Amino acid sequence: MPGPLVVNDSVVIPDAELVWRFSRSSGPGGQGVNTTDSRVELSFDVAASTALPPALKARALDRLGSGTITIAASEYRSQLRNREAAEHRLAQRLREAIAPPPKRRRPTKPSRGAVERRIAAKKHRSDVKRLRREP
Repeated sequence: MPGPLVVNDSVVIPDAELVWRFSRSSGPGGQGVNTTDSRVELSFDVAASTALPPALKARALDRLGSGTITIAASEYRSQLRNREAAEHRLAQRLREAIAPPPKRRRPTKPSRGAVERRIAAKKHRSDVKRLRREP
């Protein structure tokens, strides 16, 4: 389980920059519920990270708002599965934060033919309704 966190092809977070905390989870667990620390908190300090290039770090800080991301996972009864879930969610969150901005929409206008067809259809519909009326 320990090892670097792969965010995408070019960004890998070393294990030393990830902070893990474990605590008792609420919910079902049987006899071991009060003895196992199955809840997982995974923290990553974006501002202090050396794994992110400056441009991606600035983009991530701008989008995330704060410099630290904390992910809590307690949906599974085993600590291992909660660790995997927390890593997966952190990687997904970082992917969204460092993704390039979407392409700007290029404004377009309808072609002259499309405008004329739309007006002709409206006129035809108007004529149909007009002919239904009594004189």
